[in-house]
Amino acid sequence: MSERPTSSVLIRLLDAIERLGNRLPDPALLFFVLLLVVWGCSALFAQFAYDLVDPRSGAAIEVNNLLTGAALTEFFSGIVGTFVNFHPLGVVLVAMLGIGVADYTGFIKAGLRALLNATSPKVLTPMLLLIAIISHSAVDAGYVLVIPLGGVIFQAAGRHPLTGIGVAFAGVSGGFSANFLPSALDPMLQGISQAGAQLLDPGITLNPLNNWFFTSASTLLVVLLGWYITEKIVEPRMAHEALDGDLASSEALEALSGAERKALRRSLAAVGAGVVVFAATAYPEGSPWRLDGELAAAGAPLMRSIVPLIFLFFLLPGVVYGYVAGTVKGHRDIIEGMSAAMNGMSYYIVMAFFASLFIAEFGRSNLGALVALQGAAWLQAVAMPAAVTVLGVVLITGTVNLFVGSASAKWALLAPILVPMLMALGISPDLTQAAYRVGDSSTNIITPLMPYFPLVVVFCQRYVTRTGIGTVVAMMLPYAVGFLVVWTAFLLAYWWLGLPLGLQASYGYPG
Repeated sequence: MSERPTSSVLIRLLDAIERLGNRLPDPALLFFVLLLVVWGCSALFAQFAYDLVDPRSGAAIEVNNLLTGAALTEFFSGIVGTFVNFHPLGVVLVAMLGIGVADYTGFIKAGLRALLNATSPKVLTPMLLLIAIISHSAVDAGYVLVIPLGGVIFQAAGRHPLTGIGVAFAGVSGGFSANFLPSALDPMLQGISQAGAQLLDPGITLNPLNNWFFTSASTLLVVLLGWYITEKIVEPRMAHEALDGDLASSEALEALSGAERKALRRSLAAVGAGVVVFAATAYPEGSPWRLDGELAAAGAPLMRSIVPLIFLFFLLPGVVYGYVAGTVKGHRDIIEGMSAAMNGMSYYIVMAFFASLFIAEFGRSNLGALVALQGAAWLQAVAMPAAVTVLGVVLITGTVNLFVGSASAKWALLAPILVPMLMALGISPDLTQAAYRVGDSSTNIITPLMPYFPLVVVFCQRYVTRTGIGTVVAMMLPYAVGFLVVWTAFLLAYWWLGLPLGLQASYGYPG
C-alpha cells in the first residue's frame, strides 16, 4: 500500500469530515433521532401555507403534521408493514442467501483468484468501475453484489478493501446515469419527462432512449475520472486504515490447485447451462418473462425477478463447486452457508428497521417535496441564461437528492415544473432530463438517506470495525464533487459541440 500523504489540505479536510461524521450516534440510533427531528419539523412547518402546487395532486403543497393522534396511530399500526416492505431489506437478504452459499463453499474466492491471476493490477480499478456501471441494468444487483465484491477483489490484490468498496459504490451509485446498456430507468424517466412536457405541448412525444448517446459517452468519463480520483486521492488516504474486522485477514493470491480448477470449471459449466435454459425461455416473443413483448420494460417479470435470479445463479455454482471440491458434504452444509450469510447481516437488519421507519415518515411528512418544489421555484424566479439554467438544474437536483433518494420520485416532483419552464426558454425536455440525471447521480454516494447507504457502512465494518457514516461520506466525497463538477462541464461541452443526446433527441425547443 502507498504511503499516506500528510501535508495535503484535502486529506486533512476529509479526515475532519470523517471525525465529525463518526461522532454522530450509531447509524441505527441516528435514523431514530432523525425520525424524531422529522416529527418535530412536520409539526412546525404544517402551521404554514405554501403557494406551491404539488404536481402529484394539482393542489397546493402541504406539510403533514405527524404528531397528531391520527398520524401517530397510523405510524404505530404500520411499523411491521413498513419494515417488512422496506425495499432494500428483501433485496439484500434474498440475494445474500445465494451469495452466502457461493462464498461458504469457496466458489467466489476461487473465481476471484482465477480472475485476478489473469488481470493486470494496473487495470483493476477501471475494470471494477466498468462492471459496477454495467450492473445498473440489473436494477439493484450492484448494491448487493458488486460493492461487497469490490472489497474482496481489492483485498485479494493486496490493496485496501475499503478502497475497493468505494470504487464499486462510485460506479454503482455515483455513476448511476452512466451506462451504455439501456435499462428500466430510461423509459421511467422519459415517461415522467414526457408528461411534464405535455403540460405545455400536448402533442409532444419523447423517445425512451433520448439520453442514450450521452449516458454511453458518460460511461467512459466516469470510469476515467473515478480511476483518477481513486489513485490520487482515495487510495492514498485509505492506506492508513487498520483492518480489524471479521474479514480483516486476506488469503494469499495463489494459483488454483487441480481440484479447485476442476470444481471451478464444473460450477461455471452449471452457470452456462442455466444461462442457456434462461435464454431459451426468454427469447420467444411470447415469453412469460416479457411484458408486451419487452424484456427490459419496468414492469416486466424479468426485471422483477432480477434478485431471485441472482440468488439462483450463485446458489447453483456454489453447490456444484462445494460438492466437486469437497468443501461441503451434504445439504446441511448448504443450509449452514445460508445461515452464516444471515448472521453477517444481523446488524444491517437492525439498521434497516430504523431506516425504514425514518424514510417512510419523511415521505409522509412532505418535507422532501417542499424542499424540491422550493428549489425549482427559485430556479424559475431567477430567470438565468440557458447554460446557467441547465447548470442550476444539475445543482438543484444534486441538493434535493440529499433529501429524496428515489430517482423517479424526485423527477415526478421536479419534471412538471422544470421541463415546461425550460421549454419556454427554448431548452428541450431531452436536455433538461440529461441535466437532471447528472445531478441525481453525483450526490447519491454522500447521502445517508439513500436506502442502500447503511448497507455500504455494514460492508465496510466487516473490514474496519470503527467505520461509521463519517468514514463512508469522507471516502466518497471526492467522487461526488469530482463527478458533479466534471460531469456537468462534460454535459455543457457536449451541448456546445452539438453531439446527439440520444434517439430522436434535440437540445432546443421546438427541436
